[in-house]
Parts: sequence; C-alpha cells; structure tokens
Amino acid sequence: MWTVPDLCDAYEGGVTVLEPVFRSFGGNPRFSGTAVTVKCFEDNSQVKALAEQPGLGRVMVVDGGGSLRASLLGDQVARAACVNGWSGIVIYGCVRDVDALAQLALGIQALAAYPRRTIKRGFGDVDVPVTFAGATLYPGDFIAADLNGILVAPEPLALPEA
Repeated sequence: MWTVPDLCDAYEGGVTVLEPVFRSFGGNPRFSGTAVTVKCFEDNSQVKALAEQPGLGRVMVVDGGGSLRASLLGDQVARAACVNGWSGIVIYGCVRDVDALAQLALGIQALAAYPRRTIKRGFGDVDVPVTFAGATLYPGDFIAADLNGILVAPEPLALPEA
C-alpha cells in the first residue's frame, strides 16, 4: 500500500507537498484522485452542489480562505459526496459533525472543526486555480493524502498496491 512519504521519495522533484496544517477527519485516512477545485469563503453552496454530482473517484479541493468562522463541510454534504463516489475532500477551512465524518468511507482533511454552518448565498467558483498551504493547485492535478500529509502532482502517479 502506498504512503505519501513513499510517493515523495519515488517522485522526488516532481511533486509538491502542502504545508502541514491539515487534520484528518474522514473514515478513509488515505485517498487519492484528480482534483476538482472550489474557491469559496464562508459559503459552501458550490461544495454542496459538487457533492451531489458523480465524484468518479476524484478529490474535491476547497479553498475556503482559511476561515475558522464557518464550517464548509458537515455530515449531510459529506454523506452525499461519499454516496456519489468522491474519493476525498481537502478543505482549507473547517468541518463540523466530526463524529459522523469519521464513520464515512471518505477521505477528509481540513484545518479544524467548527460547529457553525455557512450561510448559503450561491457564491463560489469551480475549476479555478486555488492557492493555499504553500502551493497553487489546478483543476486536474493529482492529489494523494494520508496521515503523513497531502501531495500534489501535475499528472496522475502510479500508486503501488503493496
């Protein structure tokens, strides 16, 4: 089974590692897939809309501006993402309902837990470059994450099974 440190060693120089500011909240601590990016601030309208679409094993990468004042993902939206086949969600912001998130077969990494929901105003952009945690991520980048960190590559990486 692959780990992010092993991938860093195997693809040295060809990958970027996000700054270590994230915590794992999902039931799958190891996840990977192609990035679908969302840029939003204290409004999870686009996160919810994407979670309700087929995930096809992709990873939702959410730039919430690092806000610690509203949760961009809770149990209901995460459950929809899980049911619809998303591999994982990386959030530069907060989540809530952490006990329920830990029970889902979904990778979730975020900055922190915060109990307040967002106000849905329909704001946010999908499939745009996002910059946080020391890196710029683009739609279609490859994401691999585990309890060691989050790796970004411009193209899919061969992930060893054993």
